Amino acid sequence: MNMLNIDPEQVKRLFDSGALKIAIFGMGKMGLPLAAVFADRGAKVIGVDIDKNRVDMINAGENPVPEEPGLADLISKNVDAGRLRATTDGVQAAKDADVMIILVPTMIDDHGNVNLNPVYDVAEKIAKGLERGNIVITEATMPPGTTESLVPILEKSGLKLGEFGLAHAPERTMTGTAIRDITGQYPKIVGASDESTLNAVSAIYEVINKKGVIRMSSIKAAEAVKVFEGVYRDVNIALANELALFCEEQNLDALEVFKAANTQPYCHIHMPGAGVGGHCIPVYPWFVMNLSKRHTRLIRTARELNDEMPEHMVELTLKALNENGLSAKNANILVLGLTFRGDVYEFRKSPSIPYIERIKEWSENVYVYDPVCSEKDAERYGVKWKEDFRDVDIIVIMNDAKEFKELNLDDLAKSMRNKIIVDGRGIVDKERAKSLGFVYMGVGRK
Repeated sequence: MNMLNIDPEQVKRLFDSGALKIAIFGMGKMGLPLAAVFADRGAKVIGVDIDKNRVDMINAGENPVPEEPGLADLISKNVDAGRLRATTDGVQAAKDADVMIILVPTMIDDHGNVNLNPVYDVAEKIAKGLERGNIVITEATMPPGTTESLVPILEKSGLKLGEFGLAHAPERTMTGTAIRDITGQYPKIVGASDESTLNAVSAIYEVINKKGVIRMSSIKAAEAVKVFEGVYRDVNIALANELALFCEEQNLDALEVFKAANTQPYCHIHMPGAGVGGHCIPVYPWFVMNLSKRHTRLIRTARELNDEMPEHMVELTLKALNENGLSAKNANILVLGLTFRGDVYEFRKSPSIPYIERIKEWSENVYVYDPVCSEKDAERYGVKWKEDFRDVDIIVIMNDAKEFKELNLDDLAKSMRNKIIVDGRGIVDKERAKSLGFVYMGVGRK
């Protein structure tokens, strides 16, 4: 179907009639919810993934991303209705689709170099099935300029840009709220190769997003939006962390000061913490640093500071033990949180990993608990699994899982051998803990 020069009302009718065919490459935590939402609105959606087990689960109406609220019902409903299916055959999916969306992971190595091979591999497959009038959209977050670098690959189809459309519409979602985010938490950002493609892609997303679309002047501008969002958060978290470290030196409570400062509308100091993890915030600054011809001093310093926070958590742990006459070597240390964010099963760049590696140099008895993990996960990172607080000398809170926010301090006081809390997420009621005899330390907390 020729999607170029199509008007918004035609797009809506294509959804309503089930005539629009969309192939989404990447059935991960972002791609699968997007596929389910498009299918639920009426499109025929083909989900493409290299993981055959994942593909088989989807085709059976099962949800391989159980932590995403509402997703299981959408998958089951739309697979049963014939609007959603999955495959490992990307070439055939491209041949069958009118619109192809690339939403595969973009990773960096230890030196900040981005690996775009998954994106290029998908583009090669799409080129073998691309037809005149089709539209290719990248949603994966990438360095500005990447989407347009796919043009020579896509033109292996024998078509020239203009005979097919190209756009970037960055995903603006978080694990745990993906469906909410896709359907209207934020406007969709869209940049395209030409006006007709921009009109068509905008109309497509307006069907599923009640907040509408922000139309950008170019594909590169759309790419920069998502990258800058991540850089903003990283830099501001680093500022919060640096101010929190200052508060520790000055015997101030950072959260008290930040809360008061943020009542001024031009001040928005973020939450300090044990470190920054995940696929996004620690990664996107490198897209700017590696592309810029200038020395990106502020961004680079912020990245370094945030990477140092797990080490500061080690320092707080040792300080808390030493000040209470305990030896780190013999203390039972329970780390609460193994994943990078509470209630999300993802370990990429989790601050808990470097913290555990370092604290094991001091202690022979390091344990971990995370409500979304298992003993096997603990073994993978070389620590013991512990689901209770008996004989624990110190708990170190590394992520903000709901269960940790609801810790019963009375029960903790009765169970622990020594009552010490190091709070890396600012989630424990400090005054309540102290009233029960706990020694409390936290990032920026006196």
